[in-house]
Amino acid sequence: MDVPLADAVAAVRDELLEAAARAGDDPQVVFAVGPVEMEFEVELRADAKVKAGFKLWAVGAEAEAGVSRGRTHRVSFTLTPRRPDGGDLLVRSAVPAPEGPGDSSGRIDG
Repeated sequence: MDVPLADAVAAVRDELLEAAARAGDDPQVVFAVGPVEMEFEVELRADAKVKAGFKLWAVGAEAEAGVSRGRTHRVSFTLTPRRPDGGDLLVRSAVPAPEGPGDSSGRIDG
């Protein structure tokens, strides 16, 4: 299945935003989203709808077998997600942590 590269990147962005939106009002654990490394096998195709005339498509492994290696390229890049104000994108736990140490049976010699 071939996917426009922009759609693949947008899907990752949407998943990160959904994870951040699942935050509870009193988060117990907070993670700052760090760099996201992405790598794709892409094919450059002529596209009459695109102003420049070409578009990058991420190709699936099954499609790559039928495409000559001269037409596919490996593209890798790193994105660092940020909030609109420039701060870190935070992903929080929406599940409260249990009070106390939890069940300690079997861990403490008595």
